[in-house]
Amino acid sequence: MASEWQPIGAALSMGLGAIGSALGIGMLANGALQSLGRNPEARGPIQQSMILAIAFTEAIAIYSLVVAILILFVL
Repeated sequence: MASEWQPIGAALSMGLGAIGSALGIGMLANGALQSLGRNPEARGPIQQSMILAIAFTEAIAIYSLVVAILILFVL
């Protein structure tokens, strides 16, 4: 039986996950750009680490989406 709270729970799950990921990616980009400004010769390692960290951060948003879908359609 569907509850009237399921859409609210799904929206909160997706909203908080997206906000957290957006803040995390913004902080990562800020740190990478500051590092590049201080040491432009280290572009390769900084860029590689930044892309890997952004991928892990974006995974949080995908997990939030999965939880929201589970709340809406399974529970």
